[in-house]
Amino acid sequence: MTLYFILKYLHVLGAVVILGTGAGIAFFMLMAHRTGDAAFIAGTAATVVIADVIFTTTAIVLQPITGAFLLGATLTAQSEFWIVASLVLYVIAGLFWVPVVFMQIEIRNLARAAAANGGVLPPRYFTLFRRWFLFGIPGFGSVMTILWLMIAKPA
Repeated sequence: MTLYFILKYLHVLGAVVILGTGAGIAFFMLMAHRTGDAAFIAGTAATVVIADVIFTTTAIVLQPITGAFLLGATLTAQSEFWIVASLVLYVIAGLFWVPVVFMQIEIRNLARAAAANGGVLPPRYFTLFRRWFLFGIPGFGSVMTILWLMIAKPA
């Protein structure tokens, strides 16, 4: 097993974790929201926050590191279109992901409070959920596009 293979494996694994965790979080948050059950939403959002911290954050930190080592190992120029585009999209994804984490925390807290006080979700919850959903489109879309760029490597 070569250093290149290990780096590539870790880089692909990171991409899988980011995409898989993102898709899973989106699915479970949407399904919980659809129930309208404040206690269920609170429990789901609590798990989502933990998953984002453990899995997504770790992968997000390691992706540029493994990517930089891969560039060095393959002597790929940082000015290649697909590299530049991927880095720009990575920043865009991050600009949407960071606020989403804080929205998830607030959604969790609002749902917990609602569950403790009779189960009625406040208007702020619905505003945050809509915003959370909308932020996921460019955030997740950027990550999906990065994956395509990494595979296709267009000139």
